[in-house]
Amino acid sequence: LFVVSSARAMLRRLCSRRLAHPRLDACRRWSSTVTVADINPHLVSAEYAVRGAIVLRSAEIKRKLKENPDAFPFDKVVECNIGNPQALQQQPLSFNRQVLALMAMPAMMDWPDVQAHFPPDAIERAREYLREIPQGIGAYSESQGFDIVRSQVASFIEERDGVATDKSDIFLTDGASKGVQMVLKMLLRDSNDGVLVPVPQYPLYSATLALEDAKFVGYLLSEENNWSMPVQELTAVTDAAAKKGAKMRALVVINPGNPTGNALPVDNMEEIINFCSERGLVLMADEVYQENVYADGSSFTSFKKVLKSMKPEPPLQLVSFHSTSKGFLGECGLRGGYMELVGLDPDVKGQLLKLASIGLCSNTVGQLATGLMVQPPKPGSASYETYTAEREGIMSSLKRRANKLVAALNQLEGVSCNEAQGAMYAFPQITFSDAAIVAAEAAGQKPDAFYALQLLENTGIVVVPGSGFGQRDGTWHFRTTFLPPEADMDGVIQRMSAFHSDFLKKYA
Repeated sequence: LFVVSSARAMLRRLCSRRLAHPRLDACRRWSSTVTVADINPHLVSAEYAVRGAIVLRSAEIKRKLKENPDAFPFDKVVECNIGNPQALQQQPLSFNRQVLALMAMPAMMDWPDVQAHFPPDAIERAREYLREIPQGIGAYSESQGFDIVRSQVASFIEERDGVATDKSDIFLTDGASKGVQMVLKMLLRDSNDGVLVPVPQYPLYSATLALEDAKFVGYLLSEENNWSMPVQELTAVTDAAAKKGAKMRALVVINPGNPTGNALPVDNMEEIINFCSERGLVLMADEVYQENVYADGSSFTSFKKVLKSMKPEPPLQLVSFHSTSKGFLGECGLRGGYMELVGLDPDVKGQLLKLASIGLCSNTVGQLATGLMVQPPKPGSASYETYTAEREGIMSSLKRRANKLVAALNQLEGVSCNEAQGAMYAFPQITFSDAAIVAAEAAGQKPDAFYALQLLENTGIVVVPGSGFGQRDGTWHFRTTFLPPEADMDGVIQRMSAFHSDFLKKYA
C-alpha cells in the first residue's frame, strides 16, 4: 500500500509539472476541440432551407411523439418539405428493384426456381448488365460511369429529342446535385465569378455558390405570368452585376420549376438560349422533373431539343441534368443521375473527367438505377404491363393530388397559388397582417418562417418558408409538396385549412 500511494503521489507531481510547462501547455491549447469560429467560413454562411431549422424541429417532434404519443395535437409528422416520394409511401417500381436485387446477389440467377421469383426480362436485364460489368456492383466503375449505362442514357436522349447523342458526353453522377456541384466547381475561378440563378430557386445553387465563395446573382421569375422567365430581367441583373465587378459564368434554369412547379414554353426557352449564346454563358438546365408535367396543354421539351431545332443553331455551351430521385421513380436514396455536355471544349470535358476521377466514381447502384430509368421494359416483355400500370398509377395520382392541393390553397383567405404545371410542389403566396409580422419580428423570425413553424407545431405538417428559396421583396410564400398519400391528402388539407383560419384570427 505504501508503494502504491507513493507512486500515485509521484505521478501527480509529474503531471502537474508537465502541465505547467509552456510547450506542453501550448500543445494542450492546440488540441482543444474545433469550434465554428475555426472552420471554413463559407460553410458557415451556406444555408439549405429544405433541411433547415424547421426540419430539425420536426425531427425533434417525431422523437417526442415516440416517447409520448399525446405530446402534440397530432399523431404524426407529415413531411411536405422535400421531394422524397418514398418517405411518403410511394412504392418503388417492381421491375427496377427486381433487377437491382439480382445485381446485388447475382447467385440468385443460378437458383433452380429463380423464374418463380423474378420475371424473365428482369433476369435477362441483370445478365446483360453482368456481361458488361463482370466485376459486379461492389467494385469501382470507370470515373465517368458504366459504359453500358452511358450508352443507354445516350439512346434515351436520342429517342426523346430526335438528336444524335454521344455516350462520351454523358457523366453518371450521384443524383443531379453532384453533377451541378461538379460543374460549378469547374467553372468558378474566384470570388468575382457569379452565376445567374432563378428566384425562387432550389437552395442547392445558393449553398454551392456560398461554399465556392462565388456570387449568387438572382433573377426574378414572373409569378403573375406562371413563373415565366422575362429575358429583360436577365439582361438587367447581368448588367447590374457587371458594374459591380461580377463576371457571369453560367445561367441556371430549373424546368419544370422547383419550387414554382411551372413548365417553360418553347418560345421562352429560345429566348434563354439566345441570351446565353450572346453573353457567352454556360446554360445549366436542371431537368430532373421532366416526367412530372400535369397541366393540360403543357409538356416537357428539353433545352437540347430546342437548341437543335433553332435555325440557324446558335453557338451554346449546355449542360443538362437528370435524376432517378424524381419523376415516377422517386428513388431518392439510390442517388442516381446523369449530366450531358453539349458544345463544351474537349479539353474542358477532360478537366471535368479529372474532377470526377478525384471522387473515383458515382455509386454503382445509382448508376444501374439510372440505366433502368432510361431503358424501361419494352412493349411485349413480361414486365411491361406491370411497369406501365405502376407508372400510370403514380402519375395520375400525382396529378389529382396537385390539382386538389392547389384548389384548396386558393380557397384560403389571403392565399393565392399558381397552377402546379409540373414538378412536385406548390408555392403559394400568403399575405400576413401587421400583427403577424410584428409577432414574427418579436420571435426573431421572418413572417413565412414564423407561419411555417406554427403550422408544424399545431398540425405536424412540414413546409419550407419561401424565404429559404428567395422571393420578391414584400411577398411571402411557402413551398409544399403534394406527395402525401392520396388517402391522406384530404386530412392534410383540412388540418392546414383549420390552422390557417386560427392563425388569421389570432393575428387579426
